[in-house]
Amino acid sequence: MRMVTILFQFPVSITRLQPDKMKRRNFFRNSLVAGGALMAGTGAMQSAAARSSAGSFTMNYAPHFGMFKNSAGEDLLDQLQFMYDMGFRSMEDNGMKGRETEMQEKIASKMANLGMQMGVFVAHTIHWTEPNLAGGDTGKRDEFLNDIRTSVDVARRVNAKWMTVVPGHVDLRRDMGYQMANVIESLKQASGILEPHGITMVLEPLNFRDHPGLFLKKSSQAFEICRAVNSPSCKILFDIYHQQIQEGNLIPNIDASWEEIAYFQIGDNPGRKEPTTGEINYGNVFRHIHEKGYRNILGMEHGNARPGKEGEQSLIQAYRQVDAMV
Repeated sequence: MRMVTILFQFPVSITRLQPDKMKRRNFFRNSLVAGGALMAGTGAMQSAAARSSAGSFTMNYAPHFGMFKNSAGEDLLDQLQFMYDMGFRSMEDNGMKGRETEMQEKIASKMANLGMQMGVFVAHTIHWTEPNLAGGDTGKRDEFLNDIRTSVDVARRVNAKWMTVVPGHVDLRRDMGYQMANVIESLKQASGILEPHGITMVLEPLNFRDHPGLFLKKSSQAFEICRAVNSPSCKILFDIYHQQIQEGNLIPNIDASWEEIAYFQIGDNPGRKEPTTGEINYGNVFRHIHEKGYRNILGMEHGNARPGKEGEQSLIQAYRQVDAMV
């Protein structure tokens, strides 16, 4: 900045300068151009550094593929890089198990290079309209357990510690007590598969409005199941969106279930979009669970409220807003 001021203070025009003064003037001008280019390059590096380090969040939010495709493009590895550059340090992918092994390995390698953590993926075929675990059918139980075994391979490949489990539809021909016993037995056997690998299946209660007829709906029900299974490999995925619809009373229910909660997911209600777009006071909820000591992943299992790149930037700013309240 001082160099610019000196140039503007020369009292004579260039045409009246002597040759030696012209050389000095050209030297100053070329130095200014070179210095400006250096400062621009340094500024770009500092900007990238700010996005990748100082720009990280207090809470460990995990976007999913497709959330930033307008900004980053369709390539999944480019999307991971964009997530990292925007300050996110984790990612979850419900459909990870269905991806080609080569792509799983590429994703895992990219995340390892960035120092990012893998969140949940769906571990098994979910029966949305017919009972599987609740009905006690041994064939469906075997199908579920085989899915868990193959999911262990995926989890180890992508460095995942958690996988999502949904017990499926209720059996309308059986008393709930018997259904509960069937679910618990299936999950005990699944825990026996997971425990040697240090992997946790997280049970996700889903709300009655979006997913009518499912067996697992409430946080208290998931808590009861986890206590009965009694394994470090069987815990709760507390989806704040689902539980706002199903039971409300979020913070007290989080406190009541706290000892069995291993993972959170996010979505505002109504609409299932980013925080600040609905009725949930996410600043208070995040601050509460942070003060209780939660440092694991919060999966961003929701859509974008607005389309395009502008909507993606708006989503990021919404997370900056609520994260600042932690």
